[in-house]
Amino acid sequence: MAVSVRLEPLLEKELELAAKRQGVTKSQFIISALEKALGRKDPYQLLLKVQAELGSQENEVYVAKKNPSPYKSAIRHKLKAQHEAEQADWMAYQEAKKRGESWPITDQEAS
Repeated sequence: MAVSVRLEPLLEKELELAAKRQGVTKSQFIISALEKALGRKDPYQLLLKVQAELGSQENEVYVAKKNPSPYKSAIRHKLKAQHEAEQADWMAYQEAKKRGESWPITDQEAS
């Protein structure tokens, strides 16, 4: 069944953006919103259903997260080191900016 609804331009734009963020069409977004409003799509009930279906799998996931593989640990360590280096670089950039220096500081400027 087709339904036609008139929306204010601003509301329609918000609808378009929200649907785009979720990766669905405007129609799918509206249907989902109606189902939630009418109580046909209760997120809490869905959560309970998923938890019941998972059952013992939940414990397996917890154990896997608690004891990651050496490969995952190595990747995490490398990413953490890279993040810390980027943070240090950002702080150095901010300090140079406060002092009015250009970034990056070249060997000639440091002399």
